[in-house]
Amino acid sequence: MNIIIKNKNTLIYDQFKFKCCLGKNGTSSKKTEGDKKTPVGNYKIGNLFYRADKNKRPITKIKCIKIKKNMGWCNDIKSKKYNKLIKINNKIKYEKMYRRDYKYNFVLPIYYNFEKPISGKGSAIFIHLTKNYKSTAGCIAIKKKDMLILLKCINKSSRIIIH
Repeated sequence: MNIIIKNKNTLIYDQFKFKCCLGKNGTSSKKTEGDKKTPVGNYKIGNLFYRADKNKRPITKIKCIKIKKNMGWCNDIKSKKYNKLIKINNKIKYEKMYRRDYKYNFVLPIYYNFEKPISGKGSAIFIHLTKNYKSTAGCIAIKKKDMLILLKCINKSSRIIIH
């Protein structure tokens, strides 16, 4: 079963329909690093990363990984680790996974530009949390209660289709 992003504010999975928000500048089939656009396409989703100090492990069929303080997601276009989970290193740019706010308390990587990443094509595209549905830097954000429902439904073969 696939997760479908039907428009800029609707995420559908099976019979569930959730409000969501996308990148500030909409969607694009020509995503680039920093353009604040959500990439159009059909993608695998990764393992769930979650803050165990703030939440218990959710009920889900996918692998869950506790977020540690030294975890980052490389967004450095000069790095060989571009668009991969990394151990924080001040020599390369990264998106911090262990955040002070709530947004990454539950975070699902969308495997856009992931298998053989092309530098500058975009990185760190996630499904993460929101409280106010303000647009993102390119990710998809939903409320925590909706994320917990989605996590119960999806499995490792689930994909996300962004129109």
